[in-house]
Amino acid sequence: MESKAAPSCRLLFCLLISAAVLRPGLGQYTVNSAYGDTIIMPCRLDVPQNLMFSKWKYEKPDGSPVFIAFRSSTKRSVQYDDVPEYKDRLSLSENYTLSISNARISDEKRFVCMLVTEDNVFEAPTVVKVFKQPSKPEIVNKALFLETEQLKKLGDCISKDSYPDGNITWYRDGKVLQPLEGEVVIIFKKQMDPVTQLYTMTSSLEYKTTKADIQMPFTCSVTYYGPTGEKTVPSEQAVFDIYYPTEQVTIQVLPPKNAIKEGDNITLKCIGNGNPPPEEFLFYLPGQPEGIRSSNTYTLTDVRRNATGDYKCSLIDKKSMIASTAITVHYLDLSLNPSGEVTKQIGDALPVSCTISASRNATVVWMKDNIRLRSSPSFSSLHYQDAGNYVCETALQEVEGLKKSESLTLIVEGKPQIKMTKKTDPSGLSKTIICHVEGFPKPAIQWTITGSGSVINQTEESPYINGRYYSKIIISPEENVTLTCTAENQLERTVNSLNVSANENREKVNDQAKLIVGIVVGLLLAALVAGVVYWLYVKKSKTASKHVNKDLGNMEENKKLEENNHKTEA
Repeated sequence: MESKAAPSCRLLFCLLISAAVLRPGLGQYTVNSAYGDTIIMPCRLDVPQNLMFSKWKYEKPDGSPVFIAFRSSTKRSVQYDDVPEYKDRLSLSENYTLSISNARISDEKRFVCMLVTEDNVFEAPTVVKVFKQPSKPEIVNKALFLETEQLKKLGDCISKDSYPDGNITWYRDGKVLQPLEGEVVIIFKKQMDPVTQLYTMTSSLEYKTTKADIQMPFTCSVTYYGPTGEKTVPSEQAVFDIYYPTEQVTIQVLPPKNAIKEGDNITLKCIGNGNPPPEEFLFYLPGQPEGIRSSNTYTLTDVRRNATGDYKCSLIDKKSMIASTAITVHYLDLSLNPSGEVTKQIGDALPVSCTISASRNATVVWMKDNIRLRSSPSFSSLHYQDAGNYVCETALQEVEGLKKSESLTLIVEGKPQIKMTKKTDPSGLSKTIICHVEGFPKPAIQWTITGSGSVINQTEESPYINGRYYSKIIISPEENVTLTCTAENQLERTVNSLNVSANENREKVNDQAKLIVGIVVGLLLAALVAGVVYWLYVKKSKTASKHVNKDLGNMEENKKLEENNHKTEA
């Protein structure tokens, strides 16, 4: 028994030692695993009937084996070899599938499954590949700005923790950037962490910008290989501030130059189209060859009409780059002659002129006592109604707020003028005497009776309009009288008289009285006669009525007698 066992043990030891050369004809099998996942390697061998045990090993770079797991076919027990890097990471199932948890880059090896019988060893190799997806690429160390026509570093594109290493590509507006001498320079570097064996890729981009790159997005991407093949991860977009020199200068006027008037403040604003825009300029005023250094604005206060002209601005370091604009300071002058308060005599002539001087055609309007006139006033012979407050107004419609006006207060004076009229009432009982007065200032009117000198206070006056009004009295004189109307103002006292006769008035009254008395007496006599006639008529009517009634009775009796006679004959 022992002699047989010894050769058997020696054979098994020799078989295991020489397993590297006793391999069945199975092809190489590869298992791809993601970093951190569990690596699962099936044995891929048919289990022989006389199997004694199975074993897993991996091969070192020099080809020497390292055994890591053992499983008996009879006792079904599993033993793991003391290999530090696989401590607590291995699992060998009943079908001899080996699992390695928490896959690492160092797990990239050639593993071999061994099924051992008494007289043979069967092997199935498996190659493990581990992949690690890199981090999302990020553009760092970005330039604060780029300058046109200058090759300058734009930034670095970094992607970390990749296995195997990947490749970085740069894009401008979605299109791949290829290296171009003097315009596009790309420098790629990769670095492996000695502990994790993961790669960090860095790509630096130097780029010569133009104005066409304004607001253009730049991106980068990392391309790597994973368990399922090639993949690409893009970065976020980056937009850079592009600096470029000023190529043109413009000048602006505030407020808009078509509305500038005398007294306004003007602000000149000079703008360069560069980035960043220039902060200082030279401003040139009309008639001044030397420029005034200022920021991008220059203000003139309380401008006058002599400020009209060409205004310019230029760059400080490039005076040939200049812009100009013409400014018109609008003005409006008005001269009214005469103006203010003017006193004239009635009948005088008064020439009036309103002279306008303006930067462009102006409108002119005349007003009298707030009522618009159809034409300008002209007085060849003044009347009282010409007095009033005249205003000449002018304005430039295109320039807001530019309008002027002057006024003339015309006073027309005159000595009192009197005209007296008389009107008799249709009844002839009274007379209306009217004293018409013209004059300014308003004359005061007084009535007196000549001879007695008594003053008449009971008068009626009309409104004073355009230097005219009247005063009237109503009288019924019993005798001839002379009435005097006196009109007086600051210029003169004027008197006029009118004789009023009483005879015609008295005779008409007497005749009317006599006529009225005759009519009254006649009416009374007529009424008396009518009363007597009526009495006689009433009396006679009563007597006649009695005779008629008696005759009617006799006729009735005769009729009845005739009727009786006819009956008897029958």
